[in-house]
Amino acid sequence: DLVMALPADVMEKALRGMEALYKRGVRYPISFAGAETDVASLFPPAYSSLEDLVEKIKGSDNRLVLAVTGGIATGKTTVANMLTELGAPHIDFDVLARQVVEPGTPALEKIVEYFGKQVLQEDGTLDRKKLSKVVFQDIEKRKKLESFTHPAILEEFLKQINAIAKQDPNAIIQVSVPLLIELNLQYMFDKILVVYASTEQQVQRLCKRDRISKEEAANILKAQVPIDEKVGYADFVVRNETNLKETRRQVEKIWQALKKDQRDQQKS
Repeated sequence: DLVMALPADVMEKALRGMEALYKRGVRYPISFAGAETDVASLFPPAYSSLEDLVEKIKGSDNRLVLAVTGGIATGKTTVANMLTELGAPHIDFDVLARQVVEPGTPALEKIVEYFGKQVLQEDGTLDRKKLSKVVFQDIEKRKKLESFTHPAILEEFLKQINAIAKQDPNAIIQVSVPLLIELNLQYMFDKILVVYASTEQQVQRLCKRDRISKEEAANILKAQVPIDEKVGYADFVVRNETNLKETRRQVEKIWQALKKDQRDQQKS
Protein backbone atom coordinates (compact mmCIF):
# COMPACT_ATOMS: atom_id res chain seq x y z
CA ASP A 1 0.00 0.00 0.00
CA LEU A 2 1.03 3.59 -0.57
CA VAL A 3 0.36 6.50 1.76
CA MET A 4 0.93 9.86 0.10
CA ALA A 5 0.30 13.58 0.50
CA LEU A 6 -0.62 15.55 -2.62
CA PRO A 7 -0.66 19.25 -3.42
CA ALA A 8 -4.10 20.43 -4.53
CA ASP A 9 -2.98 21.35 -8.04
CA VAL A 10 -2.15 17.71 -8.94
CA MET A 11 -5.26 16.20 -7.38
CA GLU A 12 -7.16 16.05 -10.68
CA LYS A 13 -4.31 14.13 -12.32
CA ALA A 14 -4.13 11.76 -9.35
CA LEU A 15 -7.86 11.05 -9.57
CA ARG A 16 -7.55 10.19 -13.26
CA GLY A 17 -4.76 7.79 -12.37
CA MET A 18 -6.89 6.18 -9.66
CA GLU A 19 -9.66 5.63 -12.21
CA ALA A 20 -7.15 3.88 -14.46
CA LEU A 21 -6.00 1.69 -11.56
CA TYR A 22 -9.61 0.83 -10.84
CA LYS A 23 -9.92 -0.69 -14.30
CA ARG A 24 -6.81 -2.77 -13.54
CA GLY A 25 -8.19 -4.33 -10.38
CA VAL A 26 -7.77 -1.79 -7.53
CA ARG A 27 -11.41 -2.10 -6.52
CA TYR A 28 -11.63 -0.87 -2.96
CA PRO A 29 -12.47 2.79 -2.19
CA ILE A 30 -9.47 5.07 -1.67
CA SER A 31 -9.42 6.07 2.00
CA PHE A 32 -8.54 9.53 3.25
CA ALA A 33 -6.56 10.02 6.45
CA GLY A 34 -5.27 13.05 8.33
CA ALA A 35 -1.74 13.39 9.67
CA GLU A 36 -2.77 12.05 13.09
CA THR A 37 -4.65 9.02 11.79
CA ASP A 38 -3.48 5.42 12.11
CA VAL A 39 -3.73 4.50 8.43
CA ALA A 40 -3.56 0.75 9.12
CA SER A 41 -7.16 0.87 10.33
CA LEU A 42 -8.23 2.19 6.92
CA PHE A 43 -6.86 -0.74 4.91
CA PRO A 44 -9.50 -2.86 3.13
CA PRO A 45 -11.05 -5.62 5.29
CA ALA A 46 -9.74 -8.23 2.86
CA TYR A 47 -6.20 -7.56 4.09
CA SER A 48 -6.99 -9.04 7.51
CA SER A 49 -8.88 -12.07 6.19
CA LEU A 50 -7.05 -12.82 2.92
CA GLU A 51 -5.05 -15.77 4.23
CA ASP A 52 -8.14 -17.29 5.83
CA LEU A 53 -10.11 -16.88 2.58
CA VAL A 54 -7.45 -18.60 0.47
CA GLU A 55 -7.33 -21.50 2.95
CA LYS A 56 -11.09 -21.93 2.70
CA ILE A 57 -11.00 -22.00 -1.11
CA LYS A 58 -8.02 -24.33 -1.47
CA GLY A 59 -9.03 -26.52 1.48
CA SER A 60 -7.01 -29.16 3.29
CA ASP A 61 -7.74 -31.97 0.84
CA ASN A 62 -6.24 -32.66 -2.58
CA ARG A 63 -8.55 -30.46 -4.65
CA LEU A 64 -7.02 -28.35 -7.41
CA VAL A 65 -8.84 -25.10 -8.18
CA LEU A 66 -8.45 -23.80 -11.72
CA ALA A 67 -9.63 -20.34 -12.80
CA VAL A 68 -10.81 -20.13 -16.41
CA THR A 69 -10.81 -16.60 -17.79
CA GLY A 70 -10.13 -14.62 -20.95
CA GLY A 71 -11.68 -11.77 -22.87
CA ILE A 72 -15.18 -11.33 -24.19
CA ALA A 73 -15.90 -13.53 -27.23
CA THR A 74 -12.71 -15.57 -26.87
CA GLY A 75 -14.58 -18.86 -26.34
CA LYS A 76 -14.42 -19.34 -22.57
CA THR A 77 -17.68 -21.32 -22.51
CA THR A 78 -16.41 -23.67 -25.22
CA VAL A 79 -13.26 -24.44 -23.24
CA ALA A 80 -15.21 -24.81 -19.98
CA ASN A 81 -17.54 -27.33 -21.61
CA MET A 82 -14.56 -29.35 -22.83
CA LEU A 83 -13.09 -29.41 -19.33
CA THR A 84 -16.45 -30.54 -17.95
CA GLU A 85 -16.47 -33.44 -20.42
CA LEU A 86 -13.00 -34.41 -19.17
CA GLY A 87 -14.25 -34.53 -15.58
CA ALA A 88 -13.80 -31.04 -14.10
CA PRO A 89 -16.81 -29.85 -12.05
CA HIS A 90 -17.75 -26.31 -13.09
CA ILE A 91 -18.61 -23.21 -11.07
CA ASP A 92 -19.51 -20.13 -13.11
CA PHE A 93 -19.25 -16.69 -11.49
CA ASP A 94 -21.75 -15.29 -14.01
CA VAL A 95 -24.30 -17.83 -12.78
CA LEU A 96 -23.47 -17.01 -9.15
CA ALA A 97 -23.91 -13.31 -9.90
CA ARG A 98 -27.45 -13.99 -11.11
CA GLN A 99 -28.31 -16.31 -8.23
CA VAL A 100 -27.39 -13.83 -5.49
CA VAL A 101 -29.72 -11.12 -6.87
CA GLU A 102 -32.82 -13.28 -7.30
CA PRO A 103 -36.04 -11.93 -5.71
CA GLY A 104 -35.95 -12.15 -1.93
CA THR A 105 -32.16 -12.14 -1.59
CA PRO A 106 -30.42 -9.63 0.71
CA ALA A 107 -28.25 -8.38 -2.19
CA LEU A 108 -31.28 -7.46 -4.31
CA GLU A 109 -32.89 -5.66 -1.37
CA LYS A 110 -29.76 -3.54 -0.93
CA ILE A 111 -29.62 -2.79 -4.67
CA VAL A 112 -33.24 -1.62 -4.73
CA GLU A 113 -32.75 0.45 -1.58
CA TYR A 114 -29.80 2.27 -3.16
CA PHE A 115 -30.75 2.48 -6.87
CA GLY A 116 -34.54 2.52 -6.57
CA LYS A 117 -37.31 0.27 -7.87
CA GLN A 118 -36.69 1.47 -11.43
CA VAL A 119 -33.95 -1.18 -11.73
CA LEU A 120 -36.57 -3.92 -11.35
CA GLN A 121 -38.65 -5.52 -14.08
CA GLU A 122 -42.42 -5.90 -13.73
CA ASP A 123 -42.07 -9.38 -12.24
CA GLY A 124 -39.75 -8.11 -9.49
CA THR A 125 -36.55 -9.51 -10.98
CA LEU A 126 -33.48 -7.34 -11.52
CA ASP A 127 -33.29 -5.54 -14.86
CA ARG A 128 -29.60 -6.21 -15.42
CA LYS A 129 -29.39 -4.19 -18.65
CA LYS A 130 -30.91 -1.11 -17.04
CA LEU A 131 -28.65 -1.39 -14.00
CA SER A 132 -25.59 -1.85 -16.25
CA LYS A 133 -26.38 1.41 -18.02
CA VAL A 134 -26.59 3.18 -14.66
CA VAL A 135 -23.21 1.97 -13.39
CA PHE A 136 -21.29 1.79 -16.69
CA GLN A 137 -20.17 5.44 -16.66
CA ASP A 138 -20.21 5.99 -12.89
CA ILE A 139 -17.33 4.42 -10.98
CA GLU A 140 -18.75 5.24 -7.54
CA LYS A 141 -22.09 3.60 -8.32
CA ARG A 142 -20.27 0.61 -9.76
CA LYS A 143 -18.27 0.24 -6.55
CA LYS A 144 -21.45 0.51 -4.52
CA LEU A 145 -23.08 -2.24 -6.59
CA GLU A 146 -20.02 -4.46 -6.11
CA SER A 147 -20.19 -3.93 -2.34
CA PHE A 148 -23.70 -5.43 -2.43
CA THR A 149 -23.02 -8.37 -4.72
CA HIS A 150 -19.39 -9.47 -4.26
CA PRO A 151 -19.67 -10.71 -0.63
CA ALA A 152 -22.78 -12.72 -1.53
CA ILE A 153 -21.09 -14.20 -4.61
CA LEU A 154 -18.04 -15.19 -2.57
CA GLU A 155 -20.20 -16.82 0.11
CA GLU A 156 -22.08 -18.89 -2.47
CA PHE A 157 -18.80 -19.77 -4.22
CA LEU A 158 -17.31 -21.14 -1.00
CA LYS A 159 -20.45 -23.15 -0.35
CA GLN A 160 -20.38 -24.75 -3.81
CA ILE A 161 -16.66 -25.44 -3.98
CA ASN A 162 -16.64 -27.15 -0.59
CA ALA A 163 -19.69 -29.22 -1.52
CA ILE A 164 -17.85 -30.48 -4.62
CA ALA A 165 -14.67 -31.26 -2.66
CA LYS A 166 -16.69 -33.08 0.01
CA GLN A 167 -17.96 -35.48 -2.66
CA ASP A 168 -14.55 -35.79 -4.34
CA PRO A 169 -11.49 -34.59 -2.36
CA ASN A 170 -9.37 -35.13 -5.50
CA ALA A 171 -11.52 -33.01 -7.81
CA ILE A 172 -10.00 -30.62 -10.32
CA ILE A 173 -12.54 -27.82 -10.01
CA GLN A 174 -12.80 -25.26 -12.78
CA VAL A 175 -14.16 -21.80 -11.95
CA SER A 176 -15.18 -19.47 -14.78
CA VAL A 177 -14.34 -15.88 -13.78
CA PRO A 178 -14.60 -13.59 -16.84
CA LEU A 179 -13.25 -10.54 -14.95
CA LEU A 180 -10.65 -12.42 -12.91
CA ILE A 181 -7.83 -9.94 -13.62
CA GLU A 182 -10.03 -6.83 -13.55
CA LEU A 183 -11.27 -7.82 -10.08
CA ASN A 184 -7.79 -8.83 -8.89
CA LEU A 185 -8.95 -12.33 -7.86
CA GLN A 186 -6.07 -14.35 -9.26
CA TYR A 187 -4.63 -15.02 -5.78
CA MET A 188 -7.64 -17.25 -4.99
CA PHE A 189 -6.71 -20.06 -7.38
CA ASP A 190 -4.07 -22.76 -7.74
CA LYS A 191 -3.81 -22.34 -11.51
CA ILE A 192 -5.06 -19.85 -14.11
CA LEU A 193 -6.11 -20.74 -17.65
CA VAL A 194 -6.59 -17.89 -20.15
CA VAL A 195 -8.64 -18.50 -23.29
CA TYR A 196 -7.08 -16.39 -26.01
CA ALA A 197 -8.24 -14.94 -29.30
CA SER A 198 -6.76 -11.89 -30.98
CA THR A 199 -8.42 -8.52 -30.46
CA GLU A 200 -9.43 -8.50 -34.13
CA GLN A 201 -11.16 -11.87 -33.72
CA GLN A 202 -12.87 -10.71 -30.55
CA VAL A 203 -14.35 -7.73 -32.39
CA GLN A 204 -15.50 -9.90 -35.32
CA ARG A 205 -17.11 -12.50 -33.06
CA LEU A 206 -18.76 -9.87 -30.87
CA CYS A 207 -20.22 -8.08 -33.89
CA LYS A 208 -21.64 -11.34 -35.21
CA ARG A 209 -22.89 -12.63 -31.86
CA ASP A 210 -24.54 -9.44 -30.59
CA ARG A 211 -25.28 -7.85 -33.98
CA ILE A 212 -23.46 -4.65 -33.14
CA SER A 213 -21.06 -2.38 -35.02
CA LYS A 214 -17.28 -2.67 -34.88
CA GLU A 215 -17.14 0.63 -33.01
CA GLU A 216 -19.54 -0.66 -30.35
CA ALA A 217 -17.57 -3.89 -30.02
CA ALA A 218 -14.31 -1.98 -29.67
CA ASN A 219 -15.81 0.18 -26.90
CA ILE A 220 -16.89 -2.94 -25.00
CA LEU A 221 -13.36 -4.34 -25.21
CA LYS A 222 -11.92 -1.09 -23.85
CA ALA A 223 -13.72 -1.71 -20.56
CA GLN A 224 -11.65 -4.88 -19.99
CA VAL A 225 -7.96 -5.52 -19.49
CA PRO A 226 -6.51 -6.28 -22.97
CA ILE A 227 -6.35 -9.99 -23.72
CA ASP A 228 -2.58 -9.85 -24.41
CA GLU A 229 -2.06 -8.45 -20.91
CA LYS A 230 -4.17 -11.21 -19.34
CA VAL A 231 -1.92 -13.84 -20.88
CA GLY A 232 0.85 -12.61 -18.58
CA TYR A 233 -1.09 -13.94 -15.58
CA ALA A 234 -1.69 -17.39 -17.07
CA ASP A 235 -0.28 -20.79 -16.12
CA PHE A 236 -1.98 -22.20 -19.23
CA VAL A 237 -3.20 -20.58 -22.45
CA VAL A 238 -5.69 -22.03 -24.92
CA ARG A 239 -5.46 -20.29 -28.28
CA ASN A 240 -9.01 -20.58 -29.52
CA GLU A 241 -8.46 -19.10 -32.97
CA THR A 242 -8.73 -21.91 -35.51
CA ASN A 243 -11.12 -24.85 -35.07
CA LEU A 244 -12.70 -26.92 -32.31
CA LYS A 245 -10.44 -29.90 -32.97
CA GLU A 246 -7.33 -27.82 -32.29
CA THR A 247 -8.91 -26.20 -29.24
CA ARG A 248 -9.81 -29.62 -27.85
CA ARG A 249 -6.25 -30.88 -28.42
CA GLN A 250 -4.91 -28.00 -26.32
CA VAL A 251 -7.50 -28.51 -23.57
CA GLU A 252 -6.73 -32.24 -23.31
CA LYS A 253 -3.01 -31.49 -23.03
CA ILE A 254 -3.68 -28.99 -20.25
CA TRP A 255 -5.92 -31.52 -18.48
CA GLN A 256 -3.10 -34.04 -18.38
CA ALA A 257 -0.76 -31.35 -17.01
CA LEU A 258 -3.28 -30.48 -14.29
CA LYS A 259 -3.58 -34.12 -13.24
CA LYS A 260 0.20 -34.38 -13.07
CA ASP A 261 0.39 -31.21 -10.96
CA GLN A 262 -2.21 -32.65 -8.63
CA ARG A 263 -0.30 -35.93 -8.26
CA ASP A 264 2.90 -34.03 -7.53
CA GLN A 265 1.04 -31.91 -4.97
CA GLN A 266 -0.25 -35.03 -3.24
CA LYS A 267 3.24 -36.51 -3.01
CA SER A 268 4.66 -33.33 -1.47
